Amino acid sequence: MNAGRTSGQALAATTAFVSLFAIVGLALYGLPFFYDFMVKDFGWTRAQVTSGNAYSKLVVGPLFGFFAGWFVDRFGSRKLMLIGILLAGLAPIGLGATSSLAFFYVFYLANALGYVCGGPLPNQVLLTRWFDAGRGKAMGFAYLGIGVGGSLVPLIAHWLEVRYGWHAALQLLGVIMIAIALPLIWIVRDAPSGSAPAEGVGGAAHAATATAKAGSRPRIFTDWTFPLLLVGSMCSIGAVGGTMQNLKLFLSLDRLIPQGDVAGILSLVLLGSIGGRLLMGALADIFPKKFVMLTIYGLVALTVPMLYVAPSVGTLRLAAIAFGIGLGGDYMIIPLMAAELYGVARLGRVMGVVLTADGVAEALVPMGVGALRDRYGSYGPGFGLLVTLAIVGAIAVAVLPRSLGGPAPAAARRDAAA
Repeated sequence: MNAGRTSGQALAATTAFVSLFAIVGLALYGLPFFYDFMVKDFGWTRAQVTSGNAYSKLVVGPLFGFFAGWFVDRFGSRKLMLIGILLAGLAPIGLGATSSLAFFYVFYLANALGYVCGGPLPNQVLLTRWFDAGRGKAMGFAYLGIGVGGSLVPLIAHWLEVRYGWHAALQLLGVIMIAIALPLIWIVRDAPSGSAPAEGVGGAAHAATATAKAGSRPRIFTDWTFPLLLVGSMCSIGAVGGTMQNLKLFLSLDRLIPQGDVAGILSLVLLGSIGGRLLMGALADIFPKKFVMLTIYGLVALTVPMLYVAPSVGTLRLAAIAFGIGLGGDYMIIPLMAAELYGVARLGRVMGVVLTADGVAEALVPMGVGALRDRYGSYGPGFGLLVTLAIVGAIAVAVLPRSLGGPAPAAARRDAAA
C-alpha cells in the first residue's frame, strides 16, 4: 500500500471520529443537558422541550434521508459533511440565543439536518470507500467518537454553565463543535475515483455465495419473524431513547440532584455505552446472537427502573453504568441479529425498514414520557411505559429463532419457492 493512500486512510478515520464526536456525541447527548434550564426559565413543559427532537426527526428523516444518500453517491461525503457540521454547530448557537418556542423548533430542525448531512451516513461512506482490509476496525474507531463525545459533553456543558450561564454555555458548545470538526472535514478528501478495491474473483465468489444463501432463506417482509424483530427493536430503542431524553429532567427537577452530580451520572451512562459496544460485540462472536440480544434487552428492562428508584447518588452511578452497557449494546446488536436471520445479501433492505421504524420510536417515546410527566406530576407513569416497552421488546426477541439459515417452516419454504 502506498504512503499516500495510507495517509489518506488515517485522515479519513480521524475525520470520521471527530465528526461523530461533535455531531452525535456533543449534539445528540449534549442538548438534553439544557432541557431543565428551559423548563425553569421559559416555563415550557417537558413534552415541549422533548418535542423538538421528535418533530425534527419525523420531518427530516423521511424528507432528507434519501436526498442525503443520493448526494453522497453523486458528490462524495466531504461536501455534505461540511454542510452538516455547520448546521449542527448552528443549532446550539441559535438555541442559546432564543426564548421563542417557534425558533426552538427551527434550530432543532437545523440540528436534525446536521445529523443527516454530517452524521453516520456520510462517515460510513467515507470510510467504506477508503478502506477494504481493516474497514471494520476503522468503523469501530470512528464510532468510539460517539461514546467519547457523549461521555465528555455533560462535564463540558456543566463547566461552561457554571462559569458563563446556560445560554452562553449552549452557544459555546456549538462553537466548540465547529472548531473541532470543521478543519479536518475541510482538508479530508474522498477516496480517489476507482481506488476502491475491485471485487475480483474472490469478491465475485463471495457475492455468489451470499446470493445463494439469501435464496435459501424465506422472504423477509412476509416471514413471521420480521414483525417480531421490528417490534423488539422499536420497543428497546424507544426505551433507551426515552430514558436518555428525560433523564436530566428527572434527576435535576424531580430528584433535585445538584447539577455537578447529574453531569457525572450522565457521563457514566456514555462511558458504560463504550464498554457495552465492546463487550456485547465480543459476546456476539462467541454466543448465539439471539441470546446476546435478549441479554441486552433484559438489561435495559432491569436498569431503567433502577435509575428511577435508586436511593442515592452512589447507586444512581452504578445504575447509570449498567444502563449504559445496555445502551451501547442495543444499537450494535440489531444489524447483527438481522444478518443472522436474513443474510448479509439482504441486510440493506432489512435495516432500511428497521432503522426508519426505530427512528419513529426514538422520536415519539421521549415526548410521550414527558407528556405523561406533565399530566400526572410524576415520572412514575413515564418510566412505567419505558419498562413496559423494554419488556415487550425482550419478549419479542425471546420468540425469535436463532437463525433462519437451517430448515425453514413449511410456510417459509413456500415463500422461498415462490
